[in-house]
Amino acid sequence: MAALRINVIIPAHNEAKAIGLVLAEIPAGLVREVIVVDNNSTDDTSAAARAGGATVLHELRPGYGYACLAGMAYAFGKPQSEWPDIVVFLDGDHSDFPEQMPDLLAPLLRGEADMVIGSRALGVREKGSLLPQQRFGNWLAARLLRLRYGTTTTDLGPFRAILAPALRRLNMEDQTYGWTCEMQVKAARLGLRTVEVPVRYRKRIGTSKVSGTVRGTLGAGYKILWTIFKYW
Repeated sequence: MAALRINVIIPAHNEAKAIGLVLAEIPAGLVREVIVVDNNSTDDTSAAARAGGATVLHELRPGYGYACLAGMAYAFGKPQSEWPDIVVFLDGDHSDFPEQMPDLLAPLLRGEADMVIGSRALGVREKGSLLPQQRFGNWLAARLLRLRYGTTTTDLGPFRAILAPALRRLNMEDQTYGWTCEMQVKAARLGLRTVEVPVRYRKRIGTSKVSGTVRGTLGAGYKILWTIFKYW
């Protein structure tokens, strides 16, 4: 496992209180580089990420997708001999459990999958970690994906790992809330082998920029459904 080049991309907006904990819980020696993309934060997210040993990028345009695209541009902007073999996406709010990263990597390393989604629906969730609107949105999106593509999708969870060649084939474009959904829709359309593994989930540190506000909740719900039907 150590011989593989594994990069982790963490979008982060105002996660100064959480990002250090996230970085500390990534298993030592597992990944080559952790890239924290500071998405127009107004706190000390960048300083905390550097203190935790991460490479810090700055993306001033607000949007989860913008941050992920910036991390990819950095990872694949190097000479091809330095490109990662696997890319892991992880949230910076300490709601995921980074120590479960080997569980996500295992199907890739066994050659059984091109992409692995950490499913919160299949795992153990701390009470209150997923708000009702999040649970409903995930259920609806997963059901539509199963209906249209015959997938076994249960979640659009942000904690995921994907082979770098597969990621590049997806030609990711979404700039905001539809990022995770776009990845799963395009993977289904291309026939990529996608599997889910159960992951634990806990209450995030701080207030969610999406589910924590009415505007964010409505915006995310609209964008996810728009993404699904865009490629229908």
